Order: sequence, then structure tokens, then C-alpha cells
Amino acid sequence: MEDLSKIRNIGIVAHIDAGKTTTTERVLYYSGTIHKMGEVDYGTTVTDFDVEEQQRGITIYSAAVSFQWRDCRVNLIDTPGHVDFTAEVERSLRVLDGAVIIFDAKEGVEAQSETVWRQADKYKVPRLCFMNKMDKTGADFEHAVATVRDRLAGNPIPIQLPMGRENTFRGHIDLIRMKAVLYHGGDGRNFELVDIPAEFESEAQQARRELEEKLAEFDDHLMEKYVEGRPFEEAEMRAALRAGTVSLRCQPVLCGSSLRYMGVQALLDAVTDYLPSPLDVPPITGFDPEKSSKVVQRKCDPSEPMAALVFKVIAEPHADLHFLRIYSGVLKAGSRVVNVGRKKKENVPQLFHLFAKRREKIERAMCGDIVAVVGLKETLTGDTLCDSRAPILLERIDFPETVISMSIEPKSSADRDKLVNALKMLSRSDPTFDFTVEPETGQTLIHGMGELHLEVMCHRLERDMNVDVRVGKPRVAYRETITQAAEAEGRIARQVGGRAQFAVVRLRVEPFQPAPGQEHFHFESAAPADELRPQFAAAVEQGVRGAVHSGALGGYPLINVKVTLLGGQEHAEESTEVAFETAGALAVQRALEQAGPILLEPIMRVEVVTPEEYFGAINGDLMSRRATITGTALRARDRVISAEVPLATMFGYATQIRSLSQGRASYSMEPYRYEPLPPELVSKVLGI
Repeated sequence: MEDLSKIRNIGIVAHIDAGKTTTTERVLYYSGTIHKMGEVDYGTTVTDFDVEEQQRGITIYSAAVSFQWRDCRVNLIDTPGHVDFTAEVERSLRVLDGAVIIFDAKEGVEAQSETVWRQADKYKVPRLCFMNKMDKTGADFEHAVATVRDRLAGNPIPIQLPMGRENTFRGHIDLIRMKAVLYHGGDGRNFELVDIPAEFESEAQQARRELEEKLAEFDDHLMEKYVEGRPFEEAEMRAALRAGTVSLRCQPVLCGSSLRYMGVQALLDAVTDYLPSPLDVPPITGFDPEKSSKVVQRKCDPSEPMAALVFKVIAEPHADLHFLRIYSGVLKAGSRVVNVGRKKKENVPQLFHLFAKRREKIERAMCGDIVAVVGLKETLTGDTLCDSRAPILLERIDFPETVISMSIEPKSSADRDKLVNALKMLSRSDPTFDFTVEPETGQTLIHGMGELHLEVMCHRLERDMNVDVRVGKPRVAYRETITQAAEAEGRIARQVGGRAQFAVVRLRVEPFQPAPGQEHFHFESAAPADELRPQFAAAVEQGVRGAVHSGALGGYPLINVKVTLLGGQEHAEESTEVAFETAGALAVQRALEQAGPILLEPIMRVEVVTPEEYFGAINGDLMSRRATITGTALRARDRVISAEVPLATMFGYATQIRSLSQGRASYSMEPYRYEPLPPELVSKVLGI
């Protein structure tokens, strides 16, 4: 039995290009897991093993690795920084106990830093901050820490101070041991612990006093010592800092330069010292599948019934690979479990520990572990697997709505079936990727989070699945909603294939605001049991869901809608499930027409970083794109523009911003919300 207090399940998350994968590579090297470090620029890192990642020099898929540091086993997930692949971060943070958030020491908090911080807040994930790239021109440790406090409303507590910055950066001061760590080049293994140099003494003493003051807030004994002016012991400082971190009251801040091999070992020490083990995390909460209002809790204990959440699926031609976080009990290879949400039994033929693309077969896995399973048939991302004798339904993972679409078709008509199968595989792997076939034209549309996201998916189709495709221009994924409540009836009474079909359905539609993690469409049956049998109510729901997906105006899916089945009529001999499914679809279409349907467009949150001289031109260009400027700020010598802009106006923006700034400005963009489309643009979008 493994000691659960010696396990750390952590993720490395950050804005794009902050140094996540480089840090992961250094971590694997210093832990002795690999003997030669790869480089992102050369496509030789362990976790960026996909061809697309190596060619682009970015992380696209989260990768899991395990290694030993000191007396702890660390399960680490390296995540993408690009917003198009935010689902990978979302599902990783859902199952992790702690996170290392990396910041560029020059930029501080950037757009995607805010997104990952919000995601960590949502799942209550304790975190460390690592101010990377201290050797970069313009690096400013104090500024970077201040941005965490001001922009993220965090409570960052520096436990290190950098010695020098930019090209004079040569190490850090450990404020807990009150010693300096000096690096002497090479691969970073060659460093020494020395007394604090005289020129940093007063700054270090001041920072130590501030650290003691903050730690006293987390521990009554330390508060007593602080008031009396007695010295703090190292061990009690670490204990107080750990308590503050695990309870989400503070975030320890470290500094270094992963590229120059500085500060990574100290970061690993901090992971084992301050981030929680599975035992430090509150019991997982779920629901009894039979009584959805009854809350069930499971502790991280091998003697509890087994419960696990599937957080990622890699679709493969022979058998999909499912990633699981085990929250309670023990999972054994060859065992039989139940997928509670889908009410299906599943066999678990093979269990693996993963090291990027390498698999290590294991016979059993304990709670607190992250493993992979091959051989599940009916299970998808977000599903719960558990012991059939003690069912529990864990909360699903909440993924953002897709915002962009493209038409796609095979170059050869013989590949049509092959394309559909390939698209099904991709949508199983990625919950933010979907495809639909337009009933009128037969055209296949793929939907995703951004242009890069869909481009990567098309490359995967051609490279990994050998399906040559032609793609159309990107188009906006509009949505529809309603503005008022309405009721309607759907009636079917006709002959189909020589058999009478009868069904009457009455229902109400109304606007609905889903809670976080809740579906954007809610169906409820309030039909009296003596009017409609349960199987007919289920058929109505199926018909309603199909109709809602087709929309009321331009065929766009409806969101934020609640449908209540009020009642209906059935005939002892002539009523069928098909009749009720059709009547349900007819009723909801009639109700939607009376409920004030409107079109919604995706609004993106955009952040542009530009030298001062291009500020006016870029600001003006954004305004011409129907942007709402929400703020401007100075970051070192650059201006930062924050704006909310309709996605429809942002196609081709990368080229435009390059020409406006001679290639010196950069921007990031993420889906933010849906808003009503201005009335003057509705007819243009609907083509009327």
C-alpha cells in the first residue's frame, strides 16, 4: 500500500509561452526520470510528443508524467497555454489537487493567466506561483507579484527574492532558510547555498519580516511569537505556509529561469512542501443516482467503495484510452464497474500508469492516483465509474460552448463514411469539438473553439486518419434563445405505413439561466402520471431535444431554455413512442415561435499588448470591429488594451495587427459570453 500523504497530483498551467513545457522538461531531468533534456524549439520534449506540437512549438494536448522527488511520487500534467485548447486545462484542473501557475516575470499576469486562475478558483485548487524568465530583458519580480495581487485578487507571498534581474540574474534568496542560492552555469545541478550577499541583506531582512507577518495570520502559535518578537523556526514556518496554501488563503511565490536551469529544484521542493496530498483535499461530493437531491461523500480511503471520474479520452482505432482520477477505493485490472450516468456495466481489462506516450501496465490502482484504462466501451469524458453496490454520480466537467464552424468534405466521395467515423473519434477525444450535418444541404460542419483549434483537427484527419479533406472558410457559431414564456400543443393523428399514430403533447418554454456546470437546456416533466406513461414522456424529451438543437430562426442551437411538459393525451392502441417524439418536436417548435426568439453572437475577450506608438491605430481598428474597450494599462514600456469584441469581426485579425504594428504587437483572445446580435445585422446573418 502506497502512503497517500506522499502523493502529489499537480498541473502546470500558464499563459502561452510562459515556459510550462520547458519547466516540465527540467523537472523530469532533475528528478532523474530522463537523462537528457529536450527543447521546445527543436520539438524534442517528452510531453510535446505529438507531431503537430513539435512542428508548431506549442502544447496542444495535456500530457501526464509521474516521477519521484524526495520521498514523494508526483503525478504531473503539462497543459496547453493557447486558449483554443482551454478544455485540456479545464479537465486537468478538475481532477488535480494542486497547481503550479507560471508567469513571465516581464509580463506578469496575462490574459490566459486570468483564465487558468479562474479555472483553479472554480475547482478550489491550491497553487504555487513561479515567476519564470527572470533573465529576460524587462523582468521585474515585484511588478509580476503585484499583478497577481491586483488583477487576480490573489494573496501572493514571496518565499524567495531574486538576486539580480535580466542578464545579472544569478540566483535567489531563500527567505525561510535566510540563505542565498547561487547557480554556476551548466545544467543547473551545480549550485551552492551561501550567506546572503551584503548588497541584498537589507532587502532580504525586510522581505523576511513581511513573510513572518503574513504567516502569523495562519497560525496562532506564530502570532504569539510575532507579537512577542521571538524568532520563527523553519519547520513551523513551512507548516503555517502549507496550511495557508492548502486552505486557499495564500499562494507561495518563487522565481527562476527554467531555460537557464535556475530555480526548478527549489520549485520541486515547494511542490512537496506546500501543495496538498490527496488526504489534504476535502472528500469528493457526488449525488445518489436514484435520488438526485441526496448528496453522497467519499473519502480518499482504500477501504471505501471505488469511485473514479473519467477526465480525458484519447480515441484510437482499436480501443480508446480513458484517463481516470480515482477518488476512493481501489480499482483492479479485470474488475467490473458501473458507468452510473449511462447506466451501463463496464469491464476494466487493463490499467496503466502513463509517462507521456509510454504506458506502464499495473494490476491495481489506489484512490488518489491518476491512471489510464484501455477497453471501456460506453464511457466518455465526464462520466463516473464506481462500484455497482455503492453508486455515486460525480459532478460532470463543464466545457465552454463552441464559437466557430467550418464546412468540411472529403476530397473523394469514397471517403465519406471514413470521414464520419474519423469525426466521431475526434469528438470523443475533445468535448469542445463537434460536427453536425445540415439536413437541407447534407453539408458537414465542424465546430470548435477557434481557427487554430479547427486547423489542428483538420491536420489530424489528414495525417493520423488518412482522410483527405477540403474545408470552407471559418464562420461564426451563432446561438438562439427566447425572451419570454409561451405554451403550445403538438398533435399527431394520422396513418403511417398503414398504422394509426396518435399523440397529443402540451408544453411550456421559458428563458432559463443555468447554474455553473449545468446544461444550457433543461427539460422537466410535470405531466400527471394518469395522462402520460413514463416511456412517452421520455420520447417527448427526445423529440424536444432534437427540435431545440435545430433552433427557431436560422437553424442555430438554442441555449438558456427550459421546457416543461405539462400534459398530453395517449390512445391505448394507437399511441407510440415515435408519435410522441414527433408531437413533442412539433409542440416545442410552435411554442418557440411565440416566445420571442432572438439570435445570439459569441463575444470574445481580447487583450492586445502593443508599443505606445501603435496604440492609437490599434485602438481605432478595434473600435471599427464593434469592440467595447474595457480598459487600458501600462505594462513596462507597452500599452495593454482589454476589449470585448464580436467574433464575427475578428477573422484575419492576426494579419491586420501585424501590419498595424510592424509585427511588434501581440494579442490573445478567448470566448467570453453570448450577447444578442444587433437587429440591423440579424437579416444579414439569416439571409433575409
